[in-house]
Amino acid sequence: MKNFTDIKDISKGDIEDILTRTKNEKISIKENGIQSIEKILLGKTVALVFEKPSTRTRVSFEVGISQQGGSTSVLQSSDIQLSRGETVADTAKVLSKYVDLIVVRCFKHQTMIDFSNNSSVPVVNGLTDQSHPCQVIADILTIEENKGHLSKQNLLWIGDGNNVARSWLEASKLTNLNLTICTPENLSLPNDLIESSVKDGVNLLVDNDPNTAIRNKSVIITDTWNSMGDGSVNKENSLMPYQVNKNLMSKARKDAVFMHCLPAHRGCEVTEEVIDSKQSLVFEGAENRLHVQRSIIWWCLNSD
Repeated sequence: MKNFTDIKDISKGDIEDILTRTKNEKISIKENGIQSIEKILLGKTVALVFEKPSTRTRVSFEVGISQQGGSTSVLQSSDIQLSRGETVADTAKVLSKYVDLIVVRCFKHQTMIDFSNNSSVPVVNGLTDQSHPCQVIADILTIEENKGHLSKQNLLWIGDGNNVARSWLEASKLTNLNLTICTPENLSLPNDLIESSVKDGVNLLVDNDPNTAIRNKSVIITDTWNSMGDGSVNKENSLMPYQVNKNLMSKARKDAVFMHCLPAHRGCEVTEEVIDSKQSLVFEGAENRLHVQRSIIWWCLNSD
């Protein structure tokens, strides 16, 4: 049994296995249709435990699980005893008796970790306040399908130093990615995390100036400035200089692409002329969540 908790908890080989299977399955779907998807979940049930509301994560998992022959039980915070005092450990142990895999999308990262530590079935991190590994694996697939191998890219994360930025930092360590992180100083990733990453050999540059950070970059990624459950003060004043607009994109490589984790707040972190441009891979990336997550489930259930 394997849990998909964080990118730092898996290997480069694991990422390659997930990506290779996804690419092969997409080819099979194109040639033979949706019915060619392997029914690895036939007779199995997956619990989707969602503290946070969701569009892409919920629908992509529900559809992907159905395509694999499985069924889902969606449990929101109001539906389960966690909101009324039951421990995560007890909930995980009970759900493990009923279902074959658990996807957790929650506020506190520790909640997901507690699920994985107490579940007897695989647990998948659907998003926490510290990481979003499913999104980053899907983005890697999208980049490689459109730009070539990840190790040949110069990637810029711009905006808030949030959970997705942290997952990209973890991915850069495993993939030899050239990563630049551009955030306001007051919204950067923790210094100790950056220092330890550099010490571990990550090809990382921190540049707080968007106009210099974007030079020679082939992939530009941003995210919403205020995530659900983010109780911090309004970040807009600090982040407006980090908006991805036509002028800023013109300073990247001519063949640069733009990506966004969604949902997007047009006119804030990105302008319409960028997100709807030919350089945008945003909606292709959203589709790839569906394909990658089927392979993540396969990886979790596939014995070593």
